[in-house]
Amino acid sequence: MASPSPLHFEAAVTRPLSVVFRTGDTWEGHDYTVEVVATRRGLDRYDVVVDFRDLEAALDRSLAPLQGKLLSDLGLDGPLALAQRLLAELAPHVPAPARLREVALTDGTGRRLAVFG
Repeated sequence: MASPSPLHFEAAVTRPLSVVFRTGDTWEGHDYTVEVVATRRGLDRYDVVVDFRDLEAALDRSLAPLQGKLLSDLGLDGPLALAQRLLAELAPHVPAPARLREVALTDGTGRRLAVFG
């Protein structure tokens, strides 16, 4: 039996997302690039980290009800809560031994907010 690879691999999928949230008395609308990163030690029998189709489908399902919405209407108080929600929703869709390492939101100015699993 071959020993597990000592190398760690990562794979990422991205999708666009437009949302609105409130900061104090002002409204902010943002277009984000949502990046979801999975990682694992070694690769599976198909030489991949995870099946991209499954991860993309899970991300699409999580983002669909958020598109163009006011985050507070969804029980979220801002981008950090949004990223945390996505991390919690998507983690179960990454089969072991892979795991969800990160969900990041990057706005149009290049500001990036990441949460780690």
